[in-house]
Amino acid sequence: MFAPTTLALLSVVLVFGLILLGVHIGVALAAVSVLTLWLIIGKFEVAISLLQTTAYNAVMDYVFAVVPLFVLMGIFATVAGATRELFASAQALLGRMRGGLGIATVLANALFAAITGVSVASAAVFSKIAIPEMERLNYDRKFSLGIVASSAILGMLIPPSVLMIVYGVLTEQAIGKLFIAGILPGLVVMAILALGIWVMVLVWPRLGGRQVEARRLDLRTIVRLATAPWAVVGLVVLVMGGIWGGFFTPTEAGAVGAAGGFLLIFINRQKLTLPGLWLILRDAGQTTASIFLLLICAQMYSRVLTMSGLAGNLTQWVTALAIPPMFVILGFIVVFVMLGCILDSTSIIILTIPLMHPIAVNLGYDPLWFGIVAILAIEIGLLTPPFGMVVFAMKSAIGDTVRIDEIFRGVFPFIALLVAALGIIIAFPKLSTWLPSLM
Repeated sequence: MFAPTTLALLSVVLVFGLILLGVHIGVALAAVSVLTLWLIIGKFEVAISLLQTTAYNAVMDYVFAVVPLFVLMGIFATVAGATRELFASAQALLGRMRGGLGIATVLANALFAAITGVSVASAAVFSKIAIPEMERLNYDRKFSLGIVASSAILGMLIPPSVLMIVYGVLTEQAIGKLFIAGILPGLVVMAILALGIWVMVLVWPRLGGRQVEARRLDLRTIVRLATAPWAVVGLVVLVMGGIWGGFFTPTEAGAVGAAGGFLLIFINRQKLTLPGLWLILRDAGQTTASIFLLLICAQMYSRVLTMSGLAGNLTQWVTALAIPPMFVILGFIVVFVMLGCILDSTSIIILTIPLMHPIAVNLGYDPLWFGIVAILAIEIGLLTPPFGMVVFAMKSAIGDTVRIDEIFRGVFPFIALLVAALGIIIAFPKLSTWLPSLM
């Protein structure tokens, strides 16, 4: 009979094998957890009982209400037309710059990220809004595709973020502090993308179109357009400011955000029928259920790794290696990016963090900083071939007028910008830890 550690190591291989064969990650994790625990303990009934308890404990905590509430906030805000409002405002203010529409897309995506927390949703929405505008102004096609794809990853980095919630659950970190930790790194990524667009258009003017992007605006018009999305911005400030100031727990902030998103529909005079409300609630329920299924199965598998001793042994072995600790972190980043080529971001977090987080902490790294680094690295992976999820979301939204290879080619220069931003966040950990330390 194999030792428990060996069985757990074989289970890791089996999980990845099942995923590559097309088995849903939740099903793969649950099945392998039962099988491995059965082999370790020797009694099937005991294995099932332990995993049943784990499944219940995995989502019974009050904090898990944050997931459906923030999902609702994002859906309500989208129905309220917040995306178009943010984009129109940024376009009017930055339109006269060369490449200003591209920079406006990044800015609008950053603000929208503070509502939705899902990169794939941002990619799909802005593909329909921003790309037709950039094409109308003669932007290079691949350049405009790259702008939308790269700025979409802000959805998972700028809080509130579904990935941050999952990371916080798996590592027992305060979700509120994780949200606040993502603010400055998100702004760094936004600034790097905006600066990169400006430089590329400066060096290669043809990328940014040949038309004047906006009429000359008087002061009154500028003020009106700048303040048009006041309700959306106010909602973001209320939610994040409430968490940072200690007025709300993350769950309470989610409730405030969901209620505020619902009010946005009426503030923006959008029509909402009862059947429409039912569809919104159903979509939120489906999204929440899929996240909860993954969390339950992840907690099952984490229990197996802990009971087998693999997590502890692996942590001791890696921390004893005679190499600089940063080399270990860089190795983790390579794994994140490679997995991003074939899996969605939530699945990557669930598969890797139970093993990687203890190692990073034992090496002396701040868990908040490591969480931000991991999320950004995973999101970069979602832009890489052959199966970058953000790229496929854009393809689905745009339709047959664009090819997958066009989007990938357009994204390549922006991957370099995102890697530079990741390097800055790694080099300056205070970007991730300073704001949470003030809470």
